[in-house]
Amino acid sequence: MLSKWKSSLLLLVAALCLAQDSLVSPAVRRVGEKLSCLCGVCKNTVGTCDMMGCHYTAPKRDQIAAMQAKGMSDQSIVDVIVKEVGLQALSEPPQQGFNAMALVMPFIMITFGLYAIYWFIQRNQRQAAMAISNPVHPEVLDRFRAAAEKEMEKLD
Repeated sequence: MLSKWKSSLLLLVAALCLAQDSLVSPAVRRVGEKLSCLCGVCKNTVGTCDMMGCHYTAPKRDQIAAMQAKGMSDQSIVDVIVKEVGLQALSEPPQQGFNAMALVMPFIMITFGLYAIYWFIQRNQRQAAMAISNPVHPEVLDRFRAAAEKEMEKLD
């Protein structure tokens, strides 16, 4: 009898855990996708945070549902929450000002890096070509060959 009670309780807890995701309406989830969960533990959005008893997501979902019941549009709800919390409430930063530069800067730096590599290769090729085009004077070369031959004779 006791094991039947334990298995029923376990089944109930499992059902509650699985049903937690279905408690969020699609409209609340749609608006919640635009807002970050700021609980400090997860990196989810308000629409996808699955933590039971999350101290940030649960009140925000209720707030979103209340605003939707008043007939507010999705963007106006997001604007109200951003006004309350700040820009960190957004799951994606706005595409303007410094944030736009942050999106473009990696491409600029990759282009700059490729140009620096091209310049370095070109410079080294010119130096190598200059070294080949300025041959050593034959008298100096003969003197070094003679010195190398003397050293080789000492080794024999």
